[in-house]
Amino acid sequence: MMAVFVALFILCSFTIDGFLSAANMEGLTLAVSTIGIVACTMLFCLASGDFDLSVGSVLACSGVLSALVTVTTGSVVIGALAGVCIGGLVGLFNGIVIAFFRINALITTLATMQIVRGLALLFADGKSIFVPNPRFCALGTGNIAGVPVPVLILVVFFIFFGLLLGRTVFGRNTLAIGGNKEAAHLAGIRVRFYKIMIFSMQGVVAGFAGVILASRMEIGDPKVGVSFELQVISACVLGGVSLTGGVGSMIYVVSGVLIMGTVENAMNLTNVPTFWQYVVRGGILLTAVLFDQFRQNPGALRNVLKSFKRKPQM
Repeated sequence: MMAVFVALFILCSFTIDGFLSAANMEGLTLAVSTIGIVACTMLFCLASGDFDLSVGSVLACSGVLSALVTVTTGSVVIGALAGVCIGGLVGLFNGIVIAFFRINALITTLATMQIVRGLALLFADGKSIFVPNPRFCALGTGNIAGVPVPVLILVVFFIFFGLLLGRTVFGRNTLAIGGNKEAAHLAGIRVRFYKIMIFSMQGVVAGFAGVILASRMEIGDPKVGVSFELQVISACVLGGVSLTGGVGSMIYVVSGVLIMGTVENAMNLTNVPTFWQYVVRGGILLTAVLFDQFRQNPGALRNVLKSFKRKPQM
């Protein structure tokens, strides 16, 4: 998939005017930064055999709460901590419900997605909260040596969580749980503990991403992040992370995030209508799922092709 990204990047460079401009490259990297940051921990959810549909709502709620607390207290630090903490609490709740009550992650996170979105709207009274504080905007709009701060954070996250998954016991046990939960339990891995830790980590990172996004926009908007969770999951699966668990690597996430970002950037530069962009995103998600299915079970593709060739029974 990294080769696919390189080919796509070269194609866009030669066919789309302004694609390689410095301004567009900065815009592209900033656009993928939020998705990439959350995808780092979505990788752990998928690798363990679960996923989290509440990250889009957490993104909105943490941004709103950080903006509200910053405006109320005048402290950017307290505001940022409030946003991160609300994300961590949601993740902890998801993990406890899934681990101890054995409720499917789809149902659990679908419910919290609605609850947290409602909280975001309640906190903001349905309106955006403007933050007239230059220090609040520094995290999302600042740059170091000409590189935007969110992009630097994304690179650090890629490295840290890549090492955590590939080089630590925590990462190996996460993959083991996704591969076979019962076998992992029999091997002495504390499956419940890992589920709670993974979802808590996902919530904290989604909350942090929400704070960065609010800082970039200079407002806390309760309406942001709609379908964000699908973009994150699509990026992971498109890169090669398995939906069934047990298979995952940070290079997969990097590839998927870059491909998704390049496609969306190309559509914006070529003035593809917004409605068609939804169609393309849905097509990418479906393609990613089919790719994952056929990669995990190569015989399935042969069976599909045979079914088309088979003569109908009289």
